[in-house]
Amino acid sequence: MSGLIGVTPHTARRTFRAAEPIHGMIYFTPYGPDAYGKVGITDPRMAYFASRSAALGRVPAETVIATFFNFSPAIVRRCIPAAWDIATPAQVLAARLDAADRSLRQAWPDDVAGPQVREAADLAQRAAQRAATRPQGRPLFAAHAALPWPDAPHLVLWHAQTLLREYRGDGHVALLLAEGLDGPGALISHAATGAVPAEVLRATRGWSEQEWAAGAEGLREQGWLADGPELALTELGQQRRQAVEDRTDQLAAYPYEAIGEDGCARLSELTARLSAAVMAADLGFPAVLATQYAGAS
Repeated sequence: MSGLIGVTPHTARRTFRAAEPIHGMIYFTPYGPDAYGKVGITDPRMAYFASRSAALGRVPAETVIATFFNFSPAIVRRCIPAAWDIATPAQVLAARLDAADRSLRQAWPDDVAGPQVREAADLAQRAAQRAATRPQGRPLFAAHAALPWPDAPHLVLWHAQTLLREYRGDGHVALLLAEGLDGPGALISHAATGAVPAEVLRATRGWSEQEWAAGAEGLREQGWLADGPELALTELGQQRRQAVEDRTDQLAAYPYEAIGEDGCARLSELTARLSAAVMAADLGFPAVLATQYAGAS
């Protein structure tokens, strides 16, 4: 395709991370429980699995287990397909968009329809539409890409970042599988980098302490983890984990070719400010994540 300019993997990562809080707040905002509660879903875990998988339709637990990858199958099965007996996927998707709308209006009260949001929305949408030309091997992304685009600029930006997140995530899952990692192994190796506390990852993904311990032992047997009570990657573990991250960046660069290095720089500049406002807007964004994204590079 003409008019496309290659971008580096580092640019892809930087651009994604600068904008990620704009999407990521949907998992923490208090407007989420309110919106899902109106359609009858009051359990927070059920709301998470239903809202993120609703684009796939009325799917069974096995589909969510496969696409979400690092969550305990047991916790998924407690929520799906029971959620679909309470609300339809269409109702859940509408609730999710309503929560995003109210959240971003709170974060950007005077700028929600302003020129910066409009410019960022245009750039992000161009990248997301580029991603949609290559959906193969990315089922969760493809399902979201088939949804209609919202009209309001702030929701266009949110939806675009949702697509770019799931595009990147599907590629990341494929690479974790190629390394022979299962759900606990992926989480434990991530925790061992020091990026996120291990207990946060274990508890939020629903793994028992016994399952977590077994996963850690498996990584030690594969040479990923050093011996001892603390989670610490060996040199081999560091190399293999970094290879996954580097390759994820490479596979995620394709959408951003639509806007090139200059467009990515501008999108990062705009969304860094907008993301900072999201993280400061009392929307429940976890401090551990806010610290990471505040220093996105």
